[in-house]
Amino acid sequence: MEKLNQTVKCILLKNDVVLVSEIIEVGSELGEPDCKLVNPYQYNGNGAIVRWNSHLTDQNEFMIHSDSILTILEPTGEILKSYFELVL
Repeated sequence: MEKLNQTVKCILLKNDVVLVSEIIEVGSELGEPDCKLVNPYQYNGNGAIVRWNSHLTDQNEFMIHSDSILTILEPTGEILKSYFELVL
């Protein structure tokens, strides 16, 4: 669980969407997605988090370009607790 805590982050995308997800940097060719999001959930601003893109797909891993990310933050203990209650 400790290792998972280290890779779960709050991710602010350039389109103002805030995700809570495990994030893994992957090697890729120039122009291809270089970050894998595992079990991403969207933070809706009032303390609730919901599964990201659940209305579109059942998959739980998504590849994105790192240039879509504005910043990456450490989640609070409360956010981590809510996330793990949903994921584990």
